Amino acid sequence: MNEPLSIIILAAGKGSRMKSQTAKVLHDISGRPMLYHIVKSALALTDDVTVVVSHQKEAVTAAIREHFESVTFVTQDTERFPGTGGALKNVAPRYDNVLVLNGDMPLVTPESLQGFLQGGADITMSIFDLEDPSGYGRVVISDVGVERIVEEKDANAAELTIRHVNAGVYAFRKSVLERYLPRLSNANAQGEYYLTDVIALARADGLSVEPLLVDEEHFKGVNSKADLAAAEVIMQRRIREKWMLAGVGMQLPETIYIDEAVTFEGECRLENGVRITGESRLVNSHVKAYSVVEESVLIDSDVGPMAHIRPASRIEGTHIGNFVEVKKSTLRGVKAGHLSYLGDATIDEGTNIGAGVITCNYDGRKKYETRIGKNVFLGSDTQVIAPCTIEDDVIVAAGTTVTSRHVESGVLLLSRAKIRKVEHFFYSFFGKERP
Repeated sequence: MNEPLSIIILAAGKGSRMKSQTAKVLHDISGRPMLYHIVKSALALTDDVTVVVSHQKEAVTAAIREHFESVTFVTQDTERFPGTGGALKNVAPRYDNVLVLNGDMPLVTPESLQGFLQGGADITMSIFDLEDPSGYGRVVISDVGVERIVEEKDANAAELTIRHVNAGVYAFRKSVLERYLPRLSNANAQGEYYLTDVIALARADGLSVEPLLVDEEHFKGVNSKADLAAAEVIMQRRIREKWMLAGVGMQLPETIYIDEAVTFEGECRLENGVRITGESRLVNSHVKAYSVVEESVLIDSDVGPMAHIRPASRIEGTHIGNFVEVKKSTLRGVKAGHLSYLGDATIDEGTNIGAGVITCNYDGRKKYETRIGKNVFLGSDTQVIAPCTIEDDVIVAAGTTVTSRHVESGVLLLSRAKIRKVEHFFYSFFGKERP
């Protein structure tokens, strides 16, 4: 059984290589900030998680608090104590074993961190071997373990040839941090306090520093938009594999996008090109090719192809066909086959929505609701001007514009202009002779 663990996540940096006004750790991967993913993994291992913040600290704190209440936030004084070593100056871990992670490693999982929890060394540090180690700190290893870590910008020519690189994750005895953090110096090219210098100090005093070889996929940092895209590919593969193993059928899964917060129940099927986002929940439903489901619930329904279910919709026992858009609406037992917009609507079972039906929910200033009862037939090209309530058992003829606020049960509603036919108008309008 592993000993109690404290986890510290370093998330204070600006991330200048992202070329963005948004703090690096707040860039989304699969619908959540990248920092969210690593905090979630950390909380699977311990109840003592501290996030060190500085740049855009209010935004970073708020983004994580939205999902996790138990996380502690500590602000780094980057003016007095810049660098990774400086980030730990004001952190007080609860337990004797301390794991230090980086907030730009969203692909770390609880399973990938198990190796740090098994050893008895004073320090365990992660390494991986790269054909091209550019951009990483080099790890000098001897028969007694890790000798030291050299940041690339401070490395000499010989050290730059080393392929062992620092993956940026460390496990310390708390006593090691308490002993060596006060001794760190910022006499280096960047004028920063490096956490990696603890390794050299500990080795000089004869403490054990063990390298732990990890795979690059889990410990790869995100430093640019290109890295962000590469991480997204990996995260999406994991999400799809997780749900396929749980019984979700996917056609051409590499073309399907699923947010981290999406859940599936029962037997669901996703066709190629589908996109499902937010905290959507699908139960025994079929989403057809190139459809989008955003922050909505689908139960015992089929959607698409090429349909758009916008946020706050609930679709139960319903058929949604191609080119149908549903927004903030509840549909129970409805058929909407094609080419319709249903916004801010509640529609009950047995109702048929014809092609081209629109709920006109916006007057330019405010949104209004439409309520449609059971067994209502809305003919093609019907416009329902909200606010409007249509009771059960109503037929609305094709081409009708419903302007009534209330349509009582059992009626036929018909609104059409009388057809006018002007003989030979075409020829006179264009100045042509009749044939």
